[in-house]
Amino acid sequence: MMQSQQVIKEDDDGPPPGWQPIPTPLPPPPHPLPSGFAQMVCGSCRRLLSYPRGAKHVKCSCCQTVNIVLEADQVGQVKCGSCAVLLMYPYGASQVRCSSCQFVTEIGENNKRPPWSVQQNKSTPPKTGC
Repeated sequence: MMQSQQVIKEDDDGPPPGWQPIPTPLPPPPHPLPSGFAQMVCGSCRRLLSYPRGAKHVKCSCCQTVNIVLEADQVGQVKCGSCAVLLMYPYGASQVRCSSCQFVTEIGENNKRPPWSVQQNKSTPPKTGC
C-alpha cells in the first residue's frame, strides 16, 4: 500500500511583518595612551607597540625584535627601487631594505626626500588675487 505525500509550498516573500535586523554593536573605542607614551609598528611582525616617549629602542613582546625609535625629524622616505612601496628609514642612511620584497634601495640625491618633519611643516604659498 502506498501513501501519497502532499507537499505544501510556502511563499517566501521575505521576513515576517515587523521583523527588524539586530544592529551590530560598534567595537569599543581604543584605550587612550597614558600621557608620556607613544606608539609605533614593529618592523618585523607589524604589531602596534606602545613605549614611553624619549625611548631610543623598543623590544617587541611578540617577536622580541628590538626596534629603533625615530622621531619625525630623524625619518627619511624613499620609494622602493623594485616594488615602489614608500619606505621610511633613519634619515641619513645610505640604503634601505624593503620589508615587502627585500630589495635594497640605495639612498642617493636622485631619490632622497626631506625628513617627514620638514615635509609636514611646509607651508603653502599665500594665494594672490581675488
